[in-house]
Amino acid sequence: IKLDIPTINLDGDASVLATVPEVVEALESCAMTWQKLISTALEEELKRVPQGNGPLAEIDLWRERSATLTGLTEQTKLTGMENVLAILQEAGSEHIGDLQIVLSDLRKHHVEALDNVRFLSTLERHLNVCILKKTFTEFNVVLNTIPSLMNALRMVWITSRHYNKDERMVPLMERIAWEISTRVCKAVDLHTLFKEDRAAAKKKIAEAKSTLEQWKKSYFAVRAQIEISGREQHWEFDRKRLFGKTDHMASVCQDLYDILQVVEEFYNIFGSELKAVTGDPKRIDDLLRRVDGLTSPMEELAFDPFSIKSAHDWKLIMGEFKAEVSVENVKQIFVQNLKDPPLYKNHPPVAGAIYWSRSLFYRIKHTIIRFQEVEELLASEHGKEVKQIYLQVAKRMKEYEDQKYEQWRDETEQMVRLLLKKTLLTVITVTEDPVTTEKSIQFMVNFSPRLQEIIIETKYMEQLGFPVPEIARNVALQEDKYLGYTHGLKNMLDRYHKLMGTLNEAETKLLDDHIQELWRVFKLGHRRLNWSSLGIGDFIVRCTQAVRKFESLVHQIHINSEDISDKLLLIESTNLFKFPLSKNDDELPNMKEFFVHVKCERAKDIQLMVRKYTAIPQLLTKVEGRVANTNSGKSPKLASYYAYWENRIYQVLTQLILKNLRAFNAAVLGNVPLFQIEAVLSPPEIILRPNASEIDKMTVQCIQDCVEVTKHFVRWMHGTCIECPPQHVEEDEVIAFSFYSDISQSPLIIEQATLITQNVHKLLASLSKYLNQWKRYRLLWELDKDIAIEKFAAKKPACVTFDEKLQFYMKITQEVTQQPLIKDEQFIRLQLGPLVYTVKKNARDWMISLGKLLNESAREELFSLQEEIGVG
Repeated sequence: IKLDIPTINLDGDASVLATVPEVVEALESCAMTWQKLISTALEEELKRVPQGNGPLAEIDLWRERSATLTGLTEQTKLTGMENVLAILQEAGSEHIGDLQIVLSDLRKHHVEALDNVRFLSTLERHLNVCILKKTFTEFNVVLNTIPSLMNALRMVWITSRHYNKDERMVPLMERIAWEISTRVCKAVDLHTLFKEDRAAAKKKIAEAKSTLEQWKKSYFAVRAQIEISGREQHWEFDRKRLFGKTDHMASVCQDLYDILQVVEEFYNIFGSELKAVTGDPKRIDDLLRRVDGLTSPMEELAFDPFSIKSAHDWKLIMGEFKAEVSVENVKQIFVQNLKDPPLYKNHPPVAGAIYWSRSLFYRIKHTIIRFQEVEELLASEHGKEVKQIYLQVAKRMKEYEDQKYEQWRDETEQMVRLLLKKTLLTVITVTEDPVTTEKSIQFMVNFSPRLQEIIIETKYMEQLGFPVPEIARNVALQEDKYLGYTHGLKNMLDRYHKLMGTLNEAETKLLDDHIQELWRVFKLGHRRLNWSSLGIGDFIVRCTQAVRKFESLVHQIHINSEDISDKLLLIESTNLFKFPLSKNDDELPNMKEFFVHVKCERAKDIQLMVRKYTAIPQLLTKVEGRVANTNSGKSPKLASYYAYWENRIYQVLTQLILKNLRAFNAAVLGNVPLFQIEAVLSPPEIILRPNASEIDKMTVQCIQDCVEVTKHFVRWMHGTCIECPPQHVEEDEVIAFSFYSDISQSPLIIEQATLITQNVHKLLASLSKYLNQWKRYRLLWELDKDIAIEKFAAKKPACVTFDEKLQFYMKITQEVTQQPLIKDEQFIRLQLGPLVYTVKKNARDWMISLGKLLNESAREELFSLQEEIGVG
């Protein structure tokens, strides 16, 4: 459109030209023409609509409108038009008002177009990703672009003066939704989808569904951000317009994914492994062809499944597919598990199998009933085929149920009679080598699990509506009674076996008569009584009473046994080497005091141990009273029991001695000194006081005394718990039979005693070796001091020589003074004080003798000098 400028010369003053009628008339005609042209152009421009359904068409519309209106606006700004308007304004022309209104509209729409182009251009980058992406099946980029696009829409909503209202924003979003939907429609072609690689097809459908859902998800995410901010106008758009189509398409995509998943699962089931197992590849191939046929209706659709208008038709197609899949699934489950059907918890095998079969039947029956409610599905050829498959499967299931039931009924009638004739108890022998016969025999409740199973089967069969054999019904009606019997018998036997488990070999032999008596009570249950007998309850009562009586006896025996064990434990844990406590760290008892203290303490402990030992026969006599009704201490029935405890006493005493010797050996080797000895000079030797021989002798005696503790434990007479009286061997010799004779010969004790003496010998040798270091001073006491001094004096030594000698002895004195006065070696402390004192005294004596000699020599020299001076 071109706005022509009049040819009149308008360079003059506007007020002057406004008075010229010809000029005003010409200019009014021009203004009217402009007004019509601009009005027509605006009207035509505002009638234009986007050329397409996508969002870019709307952006292009605004861009074109902006260009058109910009051209018109630029023409209105030319100098000629401004002069015309000024002259008409001065002339007061009535046509100026209409033109100014049109120009105002032009400016308003021009500004709007410019503003919209500026803001909508910010969306183009995101929209181009959705529209111009070369491959329609690539959804990842689109999926990642949608959130950014939605945020860009929010910025337009906030900043734009024209796209901040529903009537502008909703249509724009609707166009974006259309663009996303169109992309999915182009990518998902049902005519070829099921012929593609299943993994790729599933991936494509999943991404398409995610893209459709992302559109809605991103909208609500941005909407929530707007609400949280509290500064922006909320998005309350028409959701049906924005998401109606995309929601429907997402639902269809989910259906398509489910179809692909089902087909894949069928192919996994009917794969090469199943062909190899069944050995019938032709049948498997036929099944796979049926699987492929499941998708045929989708490939031949006469409507667009993504269209909302076709939602009902698509629902029918999916219903038909699900019905066929359900029937086919159940059929395969039924065929595959016929021989070993999965059972519900607590279901018996036969009734459980029938329950399983019926549950499968009800599953497909429910599907088919819903299938039949839709007339369109039932009327189709495919629908009739599905119904026929259902009838075939149902017939096969019914035959399976009947076969299972008839087989169970025939077996049950014969089996129940046999099972009821079984005895109440059965006797078994344990496979391990038992110590005693009583331990090897065990009793078990002989109620067959098969009978319990028949009872449960009978109940379930009646629930399933099957007639059951009369004998099976009678047994099932008495289930509580049988359960009571088995529970009572099991509790009684558990109690018995638990008691037997608490008995050791000696106690089992001790109670042999009582156990045999108990078995005589049990005998009726594993010889005569069966599950049809009338006296089962009375039998359980008698057995329970007998076990309770036996339990009381065992309890009393165990009480006495524990008392004896406590006494033996006290004996075994006695410390036979109680060392004296030192008054302070430097002062320890001497050797004699140490061993005397150990001996005295041991004597006290022996008295206590002997009192505990002599109390044991009294406890055994109590046991004798319970078991044999006598209190003689020599009952033949308890002979093995007496022997058992005497052996226990022997073991305890052996451990007592062995543990104490080991503890003493550890003390010998330890780093804590227990007593002290002295190192003394007994010219010409340096010796220990007491000497090594005495120490060794005292140690051996202490060990011997420890072992001889067992002499105080007198042995019992054979077959009794009565102590042996002293035996007169010769006229004055009396022998008391004790445990000493056996324990003293124990290789372990002999070995331990020998080890202690060897360790003491090594220690004494080490101390002697240490004392040998002091022999370097032996000249102090080995030389005859008087003779040595005379020889030295005869040489008329000079003062320097005297000084050297004195320095030598002074150095010895200093060396000895610096030596430690105590040496701790393992369990012995060696006191070196006496030795140090003696060596220092000898060195001082030499120094005194040399001093006297030096004094005499000096006096002689002095007198001689005086004489020489006097003579001169």
